[in-house]
Amino acid sequence: MFTGIIEATGTVVSRRENGTNITFWISSTVSKELKVDQSISHNGVCLTVEAVEEDRHQVTAIAETLEVSNLGHWRPGTLVNLERCMMMNGRLDGHIVQGHVDTTAVCRKLTPKEGSTEYTIEFDRKFAPLVIEKGSISLNGISLTIFDVTDTHFTVAIIPYTLAHTNMGQLQEGDEVNLEFDVIGKYISRLATSNFNG
Repeated sequence: MFTGIIEATGTVVSRRENGTNITFWISSTVSKELKVDQSISHNGVCLTVEAVEEDRHQVTAIAETLEVSNLGHWRPGTLVNLERCMMMNGRLDGHIVQGHVDTTAVCRKLTPKEGSTEYTIEFDRKFAPLVIEKGSISLNGISLTIFDVTDTHFTVAIIPYTLAHTNMGQLQEGDEVNLEFDVIGKYISRLATSNFNG
């Protein structure tokens, strides 16, 4: 479980395809502190650490993960948001993030503002019930508050600190991002739309 507060960024060092899986080596300032079998969020995707060598670690994305996320686009040099799993004795500064990406979306508009940058994100209409005004969302693993919500778009505002300490500063119009919708909203939506009595 994660909070959506990015701890560090890492850089993809290598990519190796193995059947339907892709294995990546990631270099970062936190890699040397990781342990094999530890879970860590990469752009919002929970992956298991398979190996650690000095300042880099290895993870593998399976086919299902590649289908619902932007990891298949990663190449050497790609900047990745990293967050280690939350500690139960710490503060929940963002919101509850599982690391289970639901889908990808596309950045359609980037608007520099005085003191922030706004990104308008386009998502599949079928997810509209999970997107609410002033609700929380995980975007590339970052816990953000959304506004200007429609059935296919929402906007987030990114402050300069977040731009400098995540990969949002590299996001351009047309780029794909990972989305994880609020888990509480997903359960409520499931209960509201399902007939469990047959």
